[in-house]
Amino acid sequence: MTQAETSFDWIVLGAGPGGYVCALRGAQLGKRVALVEKRPTLGGTCLNVGCIPSKALLHSTEVLTAARDHGSHHGIGGTIEVQLDQLMQHKDEVVAKLVGGVRQLVDGRGITVFTGEGALAGDGEVLVRGEEGEVRLRADAVILATGSRSVELPFLPFDGETILSSDEAIALEAIPEKMVVIGAGAIGLEMGSVWQRLGAEVDVVEFLPRIAAGFDPEISKVAERIFKKQGLRFHKSTKVTGASHGKEGRVVLTAEGPKGEDLSFEADKVLVSVGRAPVSDGLGLEEVGVELDEKKRVKTDGHFRTSVAGVYAIGDLIAGPMLAHKAEEEGVALAEQLAGQAGHVNYFAIPNVIYTDPEIAAVGYGAEAAKEAGHEIRTGRFPIAANGRALATDATEGLVLVHADASTDRLLGVEIVSRNASEMIASAVAHIEYGGSAEDLARTVHAHPTLSEAVKEAALAVDGRALHSL
Repeated sequence: MTQAETSFDWIVLGAGPGGYVCALRGAQLGKRVALVEKRPTLGGTCLNVGCIPSKALLHSTEVLTAARDHGSHHGIGGTIEVQLDQLMQHKDEVVAKLVGGVRQLVDGRGITVFTGEGALAGDGEVLVRGEEGEVRLRADAVILATGSRSVELPFLPFDGETILSSDEAIALEAIPEKMVVIGAGAIGLEMGSVWQRLGAEVDVVEFLPRIAAGFDPEISKVAERIFKKQGLRFHKSTKVTGASHGKEGRVVLTAEGPKGEDLSFEADKVLVSVGRAPVSDGLGLEEVGVELDEKKRVKTDGHFRTSVAGVYAIGDLIAGPMLAHKAEEEGVALAEQLAGQAGHVNYFAIPNVIYTDPEIAAVGYGAEAAKEAGHEIRTGRFPIAANGRALATDATEGLVLVHADASTDRLLGVEIVSRNASEMIASAVAHIEYGGSAEDLARTVHAHPTLSEAVKEAALAVDGRALHSL
């Protein structure tokens, strides 16, 4: 390749949501961009083996439960059978369509894609090793966006057959009789729900004293009650300590219960979902002097700059929540900053969502965090059961909490357990973004009948003015 073919304004390592969006924004701003990705398809973990395929499986199993568990109530009967191969095929088709769409966007913007492992080589150079050999690229700015991977337990390494990461849990060829999920965060609850709906007995083992620990205790308690009714079994304040081979190819997990008692769990499949770690190895970071923190995340300043001039980092590779939409916003902000504009990310207004049914969503402070930050708060509550659309659509489980500053009424946070909570939270994000008040949210017109009216009612309840609950 000629020098012109290997010289760029920017090189982006990693084509996940942060990387490819950064590249797209850079191309919009007139930059010549190279995108380096080790997978043969673009989209990173999110599109290929994470966010998108898991949501396809969640939707398919929600269709199943709607027909199987609620159909008779609506006069819909008949035998319901699961064709797992077709269900998985649908998931794969969704993924293929989306990753293909990303490739079209990238190609359409004139971005050059290099397939292979990329590593910093110093002085603005990146060495890409692929199936066709090595190529050395050069740019004024190198952007690290290599994402994260599932964390293994030291005594329970992934084998892809019995001990699974989320990558394998989205692609099982048969429904397990018994599954143990280690970790009751987003991935554990979502994938545990998928396989429980399909017929597996699912035990969720959580080291912390509550599930969905990133949310307030009130939200976690409500969600746990609902998920228990659906069939998930929870074992909180329980630490998995070891594993051994059981009968018929099963694995037996040993654990320590909340009172120090010995427990054991037998399973066909074990999903380990105890968190994710940044993919910072193999990038040549130490060799060129890029500093890492104690969690092996790349250290950056407030403008995504690393300790090496001309090298930047975004997404799961740096501090902050490991969320695709966080990575996207950072990609856009960095691209605009590098182009001389005022790119910015408001981290307080980044929503967090668990895509179960009902979904769990929050933005801003929860009640505990608001008080720890020194705020005196007023909280409005509204039960989803009092919402007309919820009654009409078998979606009456959950509630909405709206937290506002007691003296200024400024909106500090919104937390939702409800079907479509991931969509409902958007109006709260908008109000928090512009510094709105609970009064502003309460006076925003929400269409009737919609589940989102519960957000308006909870905002009214901050001032004791909810109309459709006592």
